[in-house]
Amino acid sequence: MSKLKIAVQKSGRLNEKSLQLLKDCGISIENGKDQLKAQATNFPLEVLFLRNSDIPQYLEDGIADVAIIGENILIEKRKNVEIIQKLGFAKCRVCLAVPKEVEYSGIQFFQGKKIATSYPYTLKSFLEENNVDAEIHIISGSVEIAPNIGLADGICDIVSSGSTLFKNGLVEQETILTSEAVLAKCPQLSNQKEEILKRILFRLQSVLRAKNSKYILLNVPNEKIDKVSNILPVLKSPTILPLAIEGWSSLHSVIEESKFWEVIDQLKEAGAEGILVVPIEKIVV
Repeated sequence: MSKLKIAVQKSGRLNEKSLQLLKDCGISIENGKDQLKAQATNFPLEVLFLRNSDIPQYLEDGIADVAIIGENILIEKRKNVEIIQKLGFAKCRVCLAVPKEVEYSGIQFFQGKKIATSYPYTLKSFLEENNVDAEIHIISGSVEIAPNIGLADGICDIVSSGSTLFKNGLVEQETILTSEAVLAKCPQLSNQKEEILKRILFRLQSVLRAKNSKYILLNVPNEKIDKVSNILPVLKSPTILPLAIEGWSSLHSVIEESKFWEVIDQLKEAGAEGILVVPIEKIVV
């Protein structure tokens, strides 16, 4: 039977979260230390552990069928691959930063300046769009140190929390793009591998829906059920169960976590009491 080959980062911030996501999808991986390849024991999947910057080329060449990788890497490498699902973790942004003592006046500050980066094509495109002519110094690592040693006037690099910039006396000034982990696929897959990919996508989407949602239970006087139900942003409609106390019911529903705090006060004002919010493992639709 054919197996789908998925590439994940060999080590680094994406590695553990990628493997955890596969585990959440019910896929068990035989992953010994320092392995470059591992098999799933309960799904037709083979995992390739590759260097992050090499994954787009392996994907374009069809060595890997799919990959979990940062969107920023795909944009920078400009390979012929397709993003099929955003995964919601490893969020970051590619930014321009300068030393904190510099008086920044806007993007034209970089006109004629030197910029150190590991993202030359992304930076070049951004500068061209803004009609800025700057000198780009390509550095493979430790970009933040470049202004401190006189190599560059500013940097272009990925930023998550901003703590690394702060430690090196830099201030973020321009956001070039935002990024997160994505599932991408090679240009051509056999029909059999496409079917396996559909099965993985179904599981992935069930897990991702659950991560972004909460199960909510609340007690409501029967005469206020309609009012409370209209406030709840639910998948379809809430489940309503009678309580032992006459005239009261319990409403059960699913709510997007990002919307909960927007409606909690409205629910209480409408008469809801005893509100309980619990995590969800999977949502299958």
